[in-house]
Amino acid sequence: MDLLRKLLFPFAIIYGGITSVRNYLYFINVFKRTSFTTPTIVVGNLSVGGTGKTPMVEYIIRLLKDQYKIATLSRGYKRKSEGFFLADADTTMEQIGDEPFQYHHKFNNISVAVDAKRVNGIENILKLREDTQAIVLDDAYQHLAVKGGFNILLTTYDEPYYSDYMLPTGNLRESRKGAKRADIIIVTKCPKDLSIDNQNTIVKKLNLKPGQLSFFTYIEFSKLAYTNCDSISVEELKKEDFILVAGIAKPQSFFDHLKGEKTTCLTFPDHHHFSTADIELILNKAKENKIITTEKDYVRLNGLIPSNKLYYLPIQTSFLNNSEEFDKTILDYVGSSTRNG
Repeated sequence: MDLLRKLLFPFAIIYGGITSVRNYLYFINVFKRTSFTTPTIVVGNLSVGGTGKTPMVEYIIRLLKDQYKIATLSRGYKRKSEGFFLADADTTMEQIGDEPFQYHHKFNNISVAVDAKRVNGIENILKLREDTQAIVLDDAYQHLAVKGGFNILLTTYDEPYYSDYMLPTGNLRESRKGAKRADIIIVTKCPKDLSIDNQNTIVKKLNLKPGQLSFFTYIEFSKLAYTNCDSISVEELKKEDFILVAGIAKPQSFFDHLKGEKTTCLTFPDHHHFSTADIELILNKAKENKIITTEKDYVRLNGLIPSNKLYYLPIQTSFLNNSEEFDKTILDYVGSSTRNG
């Protein structure tokens, strides 16, 4: 922790107090909470960005989409539309934001909507898509106006919430006590060889309440990088010169997976909208070489860089163990739950 963050600790106490009072007012019904009979799965975190929400939402989509009519609801960060927006065949990334557009572009037969007001968003989904059987709420853990039917909390292996502090000293958006609302806590971005003993040590630190489940996941990188119409194996790619471009929170694992000793890595802010100057910089750095980016960045860079030069590397969430238990828990909730009604 740097000196400035330590000096800001009094403000972290104030911010923590404000969020705790706000949460308390929801729980004593001073602020209204709305529940829905349609199963609602909340995916979120206590910290600011970079915990792997997008691949976890995609994991849940894959798990449910062949059995149920599902929808995703996100805020649509940095989109150029306002209010509720339901994606259709003509929707652009600018209208709904990069993560929702990725879901929309990647998965057929699901509904993708955005709305900063989650209650309004759910109500509109259920009105316009009456056959919806489950809704996955992306990054809605702090949106207590919705009483989620099932809450999944993500925390990273390198920066677990139990070792973190409130903003601006740390990265927490609310107190560690917020973890008690979760039905499942997932430690993400783990080393693939994390031992059972180390997992058990972390579980003790999570201090689970009765009934809470915990799981451990890692990021699995695709063996192929893709363009709109072509692909190349990562093994072959590493024999060439290329540059890496990322505008996501905590891109280091992406860089570490691909970079060599002389690879140029260009980093931009999370959800960055690439300007003309940015594109010129990327092309000048790349010269005649390929440009490799993340899947989330690809939806923002596609069309701005020649398609034969721009590749993206997909990722997926994979469980270190007990994936069957996780799957069964989610499927049981969606299949039989009316407890959130």
